[in-house]
Amino acid sequence: MNIERWNFSMELNEILSKVDHTLLAQTATWAEIKAICDDGMKYGCASVCIPASYVKQAAEYVAGQIAVCTVIGFPNGYDTTASKCFEATDAVNNGASEIDMVINIGWVKDQRWNDLLEEIKAVKQHCEGKLLKVIIETCLLTDDEKIKMCEIVSDSGADYIKTSTGFSTGGATFHDVELFAKHVKPGVKIKAAGGISSLEDAEKFIELGASRLGTSRVVKIVKKLEAEKQ
Repeated sequence: MNIERWNFSMELNEILSKVDHTLLAQTATWAEIKAICDDGMKYGCASVCIPASYVKQAAEYVAGQIAVCTVIGFPNGYDTTASKCFEATDAVNNGASEIDMVINIGWVKDQRWNDLLEEIKAVKQHCEGKLLKVIIETCLLTDDEKIKMCEIVSDSGADYIKTSTGFSTGGATFHDVELFAKHVKPGVKIKAAGGISSLEDAEKFIELGASRLGTSRVVKIVKKLEAEKQ
């Protein structure tokens, strides 16, 4: 896919390949989830990120053509570790190949660093080898807390650190992705999510170090560009 009118330096295909095409609205219906799956497959996205209740149906529907991602401890993160571990196991058993978990933000404020580390490790174990992304909800943290969470996520064995749920007071910022890139250890990747509303922003996040983008808008923009070109 190379839409002539799109004149940015990064190819559309490269951006789309890093998108977790997302629908996590409380009102999401199967018809809407199915459409997300169809678009994710058509446009070569990295995954579809959907509610846990739809994982089994979606995994059967896509039949391995695209990764199915879901969220646990979402969006507030204050579920018990045991419940998060159960959610991870359940999601994997239903066909999820990627898990995005929310940390306990109150524990960050209480500086319960070891509890945070052990919880992420426990959830990672219950992911049974599947990808784990750790949402730290940057809009609620200070820079010092974000840096500390870069250290903890790096030491936990998780695969990604992720900025945001998209359900709090703010989403991904260029500053936060830059901060992550400076402080995560080698091998830990970065996912920017929440509020990514343009191809320019998507390109910038990738240039700053994000390997994944949690968004539905990028695909919508590409579909609009295609329609305008016809």
